[in-house]
Amino acid sequence: MKSINQIKRIVLRSLALCIALGVVLPGMAQPIRQGSLPVVDVYKSPQCGCCKAWAEHLQKNGFTVILHDVDDVPAARKKLGMSNRFGSCHTAKAGEYLVEGHVPAADIKRLLKEHPEAIGLAVPSMPPGSPGMESDRSVPYDTLLIMTGGDARVFAHHAATTTVK
Repeated sequence: MKSINQIKRIVLRSLALCIALGVVLPGMAQPIRQGSLPVVDVYKSPQCGCCKAWAEHLQKNGFTVILHDVDDVPAARKKLGMSNRFGSCHTAKAGEYLVEGHVPAADIKRLLKEHPEAIGLAVPSMPPGSPGMESDRSVPYDTLLIMTGGDARVFAHHAATTTVK
């Protein structure tokens, strides 16, 4: 037969084990974040307001954004490896990909999920209605996937949006 002191020690050890498991197991049961969003570094002109609006769009969609004011956006674009042919008012780097112009956050998330062999995405020019370029007179536009060889194909089509008044 076990003594009272032995039983107390067993109970205390069991209690300590239960407390430890209660602390450790809930943390282990948390979902593992697969593919957390990378920081987006945005290279823009110091005077550009629409670039800041695009950065806010990304932040609202879960991205952390760092804005870098540069005097020569085309030079920054070229240095990063995006062709001026797809140029817009800002160039960004999201993980291993480049993002040129007013690309919707959903398109960037899809790119990161699908992980194609590509340079990145581009929305050339500054189409009214794209994120950061909200307008009552939006136009349809395409997000292009820029391939490593420099060719492009449509990655996503975006219809013109209407503003309800």
